[in-house]
Amino acid sequence: MAPPQQLEEPARPVLPRHATFADTLHAAIEASGLSLDRIRHALAARGVRISVTTLSYWRRGRSQPERAPSMVAVELLEEVLELPSGTLRALLGPPRPRGRYAAPPAAERLHPTELWPGEQWIAEVCDELGVTLGDDLERLSMHDVLQVPSGPGECVLRMNQVVRAGANGVSRCLVVHAADEDTDELPRIGAVRHARLGRVRREPTTRIVAAELLLDMPLSAGDTAVFEYEVRFSANSPATCYGRRFPVPVRQYVLQVQFTPGATPAHCYRYERDPGSDVDRTRRQLWLGASAGAHLVSLDQQPGHAGIRWEWQ
Repeated sequence: MAPPQQLEEPARPVLPRHATFADTLHAAIEASGLSLDRIRHALAARGVRISVTTLSYWRRGRSQPERAPSMVAVELLEEVLELPSGTLRALLGPPRPRGRYAAPPAAERLHPTELWPGEQWIAEVCDELGVTLGDDLERLSMHDVLQVPSGPGECVLRMNQVVRAGANGVSRCLVVHAADEDTDELPRIGAVRHARLGRVRREPTTRIVAAELLLDMPLSAGDTAVFEYEVRFSANSPATCYGRRFPVPVRQYVLQVQFTPGATPAHCYRYERDPGSDVDRTRRQLWLGASAGAHLVSLDQQPGHAGIRWEWQ
């Protein structure tokens, strides 16, 4: 009788001495051969939703899991990556103190240069105006509706935001918009409702506009506000894409692109990019309905870049 075959043990990641949580996670992912997107799907199949951006931050040491749902994700990561139980959890240490005298954890937020690489001007505007892209407003909902003409001309973007103050005395926020490359005109911000347009700064070279929106009244921590505004873009050729950059998480993001009936593009795609990247991380074809429009809905949108692009031929 032939001896039973020995099962080959999976390769274990080679770790540096005194490895951190990020070191261990990175080595385990490399050893597994799995992409972050496949890991995300594996976690989702086990009942835990974690974004690719969050996994990337954990892997690079930019942040680490702390709350109870994240601890569950860590345990499942050990299973997915075939690590001994407790390997990752043991490297996290005790949680930060919480309670009456503990400061609440800051939401993940990106510096302007992480969203717009090379655009130090936006960071300088933030410093000048004394406001940040990830201010003390939690974004509960953002709804963009873009009207696209059938040829060269003016696109009209209407935006609605629902926000909640994370501190007392919050009275404004900063919005940033960039024009298409095929134009010499800057975006024009107007038609503000339930807020007022404050100071506006323009960068003609890169066709970027940063504007301060003043809320109807100062908010106390926990208060909510709803405001709307409009942006108009002019271009010398037909528009082919619209995307939004997110410096902070958004509970719900909705983007609708409305084309002229009878003049719709041949194909339409939803895309997502990592912060500061010029390459689509994901891309999925969207259905163009009878109303000559397409849309995307993103729940728990993480910092980064998402939008819709289309092809006319």
